[in-house]
Amino acid sequence: MIKKFFLYSAILFLFVGANSSSNKIEEKDNSTFLHEVSKLDIPYLQNNFVAFKEALAYKESRGKYTIVNSLGYLGKYQFGKNTLSRIRIHNTRDFLQNPELQEEAFIALCEINKWILRKEIKRYSGKTINGIEITESGILAAAHLGGAGNVKKFLRSNGTNCFSDAYGAKLSTYLRKFAGYDVSIIQANRKARI
Repeated sequence: MIKKFFLYSAILFLFVGANSSSNKIEEKDNSTFLHEVSKLDIPYLQNNFVAFKEALAYKESRGKYTIVNSLGYLGKYQFGKNTLSRIRIHNTRDFLQNPELQEEAFIALCEINKWILRKEIKRYSGKTINGIEITESGILAAAHLGGAGNVKKFLRSNGTNCFSDAYGAKLSTYLRKFAGYDVSIIQANRKARI
């Protein structure tokens, strides 16, 4: 699979860099090539939990473990100190220097949010609110941004009560942007801790 990926990458590089006047590629060959590339099983194109958490981390911090924003939110997933305390992490310096701990913390928070929002996930998944298809992964991402309580308010108000953070990021944007990932690996657990 990796060899196939590199082969197609090299071909794509040559194809993109080719001068149209010196290399005539027929439309048929181009569509065949693109069809073959689309069949590749590249992990970052999947919609699983790993893709979900990496997409969310990129949105939060560009995936950087040691970052602290201007409001004091910490790490790859931009945790607040209160949230960290809830899952029994009290040393923020150690937290910033420990990628494994940050990954465990993210999973624990997802488990807690899934438990808090279990009824909303069951009731609203598959419905559309303000043009947004509601999905389990969108709900979990929105809870990461604004908390489970604000997600409940948004859903129960049919989208009229929409939380925005201090930087202007909207809960509705997270519901849309992070919809459709398979997060079934996360088990609802109200007592999730590190």
